[in-house]
Amino acid sequence: MSASVTKELVSLLDYAHARLLGRLAGLGDEEYRWEPVPGCWSVRPGPDGVFRADHVVFPAPAPNPAPFTTIAWRVWHIGAECLHGYSVRFFGDPLDPDFDDARWPGTATEGVARLDGAWSRVRGQIAAMDDEALAQPMGSTAGPFADDTFHALVLHVLDEVIHHGGEIGVVRDLYRATAGRALP
Repeated sequence: MSASVTKELVSLLDYAHARLLGRLAGLGDEEYRWEPVPGCWSVRPGPDGVFRADHVVFPAPAPNPAPFTTIAWRVWHIGAECLHGYSVRFFGDPLDPDFDDARWPGTATEGVARLDGAWSRVRGQIAAMDDEALAQPMGSTAGPFADDTFHALVLHVLDEVIHHGGEIGVVRDLYRATAGRALP
């Protein structure tokens, strides 16, 4: 007897999440916000002292090429722009009226915790779907992707977590190799 598509996807989601959390283990605040090159997008305090992401990609297109991004920005992108955004747009999670898409913690511990919370919600929403629900089109909420299935959305979630998680790993390796100094 074969496993359901949902169970297989959730298993891969769990694996990708565990790898990402493993790469974030022991992350300190300095490394979280480290800018290895000039012009990085990051999560930084505004004049009001509230930390926000430098650039919110959706719905505006990102510049091409996009600037180098800090670990803080990548954690924000996965947690807020992707996971939280999908949870609200596609799974009916109520939007917190105080939620600001660009606001994100300035500390590594809080940023990783917020990412993990967004992950838990999306993972639970995906795990609650059966194979038939995964095969349904996302509908008008998805704009130009209206005819794409929820299965395609889950694959996109995996792509975002794996791809940006890999980038986080590389930035952590660079930070360690340069002792936190900016690259020439």
